[in-house]
Amino acid sequence: MKIGVTMFPTDLTIRPEQLAIELEDRGFESLFFPEHTHIPIGRRTPYPMGGELPEEYKRTFDPFIAVASAAARTRALTLGTGVCLLAQRDPIVLAKEIASLDVLSGGRIVLGVGYGWNVDEMEDHGVDPRRRRDVLREKVLAMKALWTADVAGFEGEFVRFEPSWSWPKPVQQPHPPVFLGGAAGPILFRHLVEWADGWMPIGGTGLSHTWPELRRVAEEHGRDPDSIEINVFGARPDAGNLEHYRNIGVVRTCLALPSAPTDVVLPLLDKWAKLLQDG
Repeated sequence: MKIGVTMFPTDLTIRPEQLAIELEDRGFESLFFPEHTHIPIGRRTPYPMGGELPEEYKRTFDPFIAVASAAARTRALTLGTGVCLLAQRDPIVLAKEIASLDVLSGGRIVLGVGYGWNVDEMEDHGVDPRRRRDVLREKVLAMKALWTADVAGFEGEFVRFEPSWSWPKPVQQPHPPVFLGGAAGPILFRHLVEWADGWMPIGGTGLSHTWPELRRVAEEHGRDPDSIEINVFGARPDAGNLEHYRNIGVVRTCLALPSAPTDVVLPLLDKWAKLLQDG
């Protein structure tokens, strides 16, 4: 099982490229960055974890800029988003950005996407929160068309563009892996089976029950369940917990680092590196 890390990188934390170097030196497999473009002050949306919204949500770097800085200073580390709020982005521009990153990194990019929870944020981007799942789906399909066809066009409800050229194409074939983050449910499972390479459940609680259910849904829709990878996001750095995930077939776990400066992060990495010997 692969073991990586996720962290909110901000102007107050260890720098993304330094974190990437330290992870690669210690043998970690991957690094994932989350996304929030901005946090409206007049918030109506409660923080899903309860309590006050942590400071890092207001200060986080653009994830693709952070990934680019990390890619430039590493050779083997897998790099990605956990998660990109794709409904809030232009799919034509993002498809080129991800393809460019995949080429320049030598094929090390993973795209984790999510529906989003912050209604205020998505409304500022012109996204109807009630339709965000459908918007996300179309944008993923549109980007896949741009990545895989020499001439690609798209005609959907939310995304439309005429037959077009767009290079570079990604190194990874047919395209960088696309993982869907979110809690188990009928809509998420339907989208996973239709267009995602894998699932990024946060924390992994209840996975022993939800993973068999996802496999059942995949079989009902004619997809091989073994073609869907599970990447547990924000896993606890506990040997027993990781062993449990390994035994049920999880491909990757990402441990959640605090959004903190170098002197806090490095001792944690040294401690967690001891978990890699069974990875």
